[in-house]
Amino acid sequence: MKNRDYKDLPTAELVARYKEEKVKLVKTKFNNAVARIEQPHKINEMKKEVARLLTELNSRRIDNELKASEKAE
Repeated sequence: MKNRDYKDLPTAELVARYKEEKVKLVKTKFNNAVARIEQPHKINEMKKEVARLLTELNSRRIDNELKASEKAE
C-alpha cells in the first residue's frame, strides 16, 4: 500500500496492521538469519511498510495533540 491508502484507514486498523507487519518482519529476519531466504529484498520492503504505518500513526497522534492543545486555549 501507499501512503495515500493509509490515510483512508481508521486508526484501529492501522495499529492492527502495524502489529501484524512488525511480527512478520521479525519472523522473516529470524528466518533469514537461520537459513537464507530466497527473496532477501522482502526484508527491506517490510521495513519500509512498517515505517509507512508508523509515519501515518505518528502524524495522526501529532494532529490530535495539536487539536487538543487548541481546544485547551
